[in-house]
Amino acid sequence: MSDILAIFANLWYFGVFLFMYVLNTAPILMPPTWVVLVSFHALDPGLDPLVLAAVGASGATLGRFTLLRATSYFRRFLSSDRKSSLDKIQNYLQTKKLGYFLASFVFATTPLPDNMLFITYGLMKVKSVQVYCGYWIGRLIAYYVMLSISSAVLTPFMQMFEEKYVGVLVIDLLSIAMLIVFASINWNVLVSEKKIRFVKPKFWKM
Repeated sequence: MSDILAIFANLWYFGVFLFMYVLNTAPILMPPTWVVLVSFHALDPGLDPLVLAAVGASGATLGRFTLLRATSYFRRFLSSDRKSSLDKIQNYLQTKKLGYFLASFVFATTPLPDNMLFITYGLMKVKSVQVYCGYWIGRLIAYYVMLSISSAVLTPFMQMFEEKYVGVLVIDLLSIAMLIVFASINWNVLVSEKKIRFVKPKFWKM
């Protein structure tokens, strides 16, 4: 990984943007992007943290946009029940003035798996600009904070990624588990009746 980062680091901020874009087009099996961004800063301490955070947020947002658009083509394979549930979520978010903005912002600033969020957005074929504004601002804040405290958090966190990238696998397995739970929720019942009920997700139809 360090060798790959070094290659992109030679391209300065453009290399950071390009690498962050590629990482965020993948739905799973990618390391936390803030770790990558902090690693770039460690390779070149001359990079300005605020500019680096903005470049990283821009690359991440464009990558998630690509993931959303790619996922939208799979909506045709969903059952009518799943489409109905997703439409229910979409209608609910659209009734809120900043629904998409706040959802994207929360996922961008917390450890919640935002890949799951954009996959869902893609299946709903969401086109609101709020999605990207909320995500970009959230990532900008999160990245800048992590860059500011990187000396305290990077070393212990990176220990998870020694020997076969165990940390990456753990994080992605958790993301997959959360995706399965998310897909199993009956959103029609949750939104209309405020009750949590589950249905059997038919992933093989994807």
